[in-house]
Amino acid sequence: MNLRERPFYLTDDQVRWVEDTLSSLTPEQKVGQLFCVMGQDFGADELKTLVEDYNIGGILYRPAPAEDIRAWFKPLDAAARVPLLKAANLEEGGTGGLSDGTFFGWPMTVAATDDLSVMEKFAKVCALEGESVGINWTFSPVCDLDLNYRNPITNVRTCGSDFERVKSFCSQYVRTLQENGMAACAKHYPGDGVDFRDQHLHPTYNSLSAKEWYESYGAIYQQLIEDGLMSVMVGHIVQPNVAMDVNPELRFEDCLPGSLSRELLTGVLREKFGFNGVITTDATIMSGFTQAMPRREAIPTAIMAGCDMLVFTTGFYEDYQYMLDALQSGFLTEKRLNEALMRTLALKAKVAGKAPTCQVLPEAKQWQAECADKCVTLVKNNQDVLPITPERFPLIRLVTLGKDEITEGCLAAPETAEYPVESSMTAIAEELLQAAGFRTERFDIEKEELHGTLDLPKNRLTLYLANCEHASNQTAVRLFWAKKHALDVPRHGEEEPYIFVSFSNPYHLQDVPRVKTYINAYSCHRPMIEAVINKLLGKSEFKGTSPVDAFCGLPDARL
Repeated sequence: MNLRERPFYLTDDQVRWVEDTLSSLTPEQKVGQLFCVMGQDFGADELKTLVEDYNIGGILYRPAPAEDIRAWFKPLDAAARVPLLKAANLEEGGTGGLSDGTFFGWPMTVAATDDLSVMEKFAKVCALEGESVGINWTFSPVCDLDLNYRNPITNVRTCGSDFERVKSFCSQYVRTLQENGMAACAKHYPGDGVDFRDQHLHPTYNSLSAKEWYESYGAIYQQLIEDGLMSVMVGHIVQPNVAMDVNPELRFEDCLPGSLSRELLTGVLREKFGFNGVITTDATIMSGFTQAMPRREAIPTAIMAGCDMLVFTTGFYEDYQYMLDALQSGFLTEKRLNEALMRTLALKAKVAGKAPTCQVLPEAKQWQAECADKCVTLVKNNQDVLPITPERFPLIRLVTLGKDEITEGCLAAPETAEYPVESSMTAIAEELLQAAGFRTERFDIEKEELHGTLDLPKNRLTLYLANCEHASNQTAVRLFWAKKHALDVPRHGEEEPYIFVSFSNPYHLQDVPRVKTYINAYSCHRPMIEAVINKLLGKSEFKGTSPVDAFCGLPDARL
């Protein structure tokens, strides 16, 4: 294992530190280094004990105010024998690590601009805002291909379904992020987005043939490895065709999720792709991991298969003991344990131990607005309503679907922000439309009744604002209509005009296929809402390019 070469490129002094640190650790301390825990799962005193006495290797705090995260890390840094990996999910901007960071937009937002310079700015925001609180390791980019529009978890977290676009945008993200001092951890190897199910709930499958996989997901990881990617997060996703290609003796029923598969980790990542960085599991609390084999076996199996760290625990002390037991029995070998520690320590030598920068990025808000302007995509325009004017449509009826409340901040200028931290998607749109001279009304299902079409207002436009977000542990992202006769559905599309705008899911045409004007915006924050309204008014042209098939392969959705 040459730590002076890709991806760590350590100096002689750094290599000496890794070797000296490894030789100074007891077996128990080495085992502790394998764990990255969830900070909020423990009280402050217990977390300090885990760092001081159990020698845990890393911590992830869910997003909280920047000052809180800095304060939480300070005593842990003082207690740590070995510098900590401080992780976050910086997938969408600074808000992936700190609640008052910049919500730049989901990766598909950036990909829809079809402009790699926007991805460069996005990655810089992620890196510098994360580092401002001490974060040094991000579980991103999401380099999955969003091949199945029914998948509830990939969606706008990806750069889309086009292989070349995903590869180039993820490559730009990794290079920029790591040039700015943050370690990237690409996920979710061997690749989410083929199955329509969620690996949080059970093991899922990437069912591509081995050839298809190597030419798509595999090629993406190979590119990122060439770019110097420092770490990979492995999902609880089975890739049976690749595993059986590596090991022809395997049967389908014997194929394990990537996080437990020696074929996929050692056979492909290490041996075929030559990856020498850190491999970590996705969260081991997920049912995709817990259902694969008994936990007593699964915890050491993940390390023996090729993982170097374990993310989160169902019970730290239990999992820690399982690892000690495996080491004592010989199931976990000292050789494999030391290999895992060498890579983890090398990553720490590269990025850990630095003080928070506390710096801000004044350009973040401007870049966020630039991305919003470039990404909004006019997917379908089969009626003559754009641009909208008060003369033609003096009344706009607003129908809100999904989550109306949006939370946002801007680390660069919280004291001068022009909008509150808590705001409403509908209220912002209403404010902008009224300022442009429109009257507005909000759809009220309690007041709505079944009716014919003779008395439909002649000069009213109905504007749908949908914010139905992806989320873990749900089985679908669909539109669910009102129980009262589905009176909120766009039922009279041949007799009155409707415009449908999605701010968080590009696939709503599966549920509103006959809407004639449909727009995707991919993320919901004030600059995005402003960009959408400006384009509806004709003040700005639509510039976005859809990163996916927004028609979901449905011919009738194009009508």
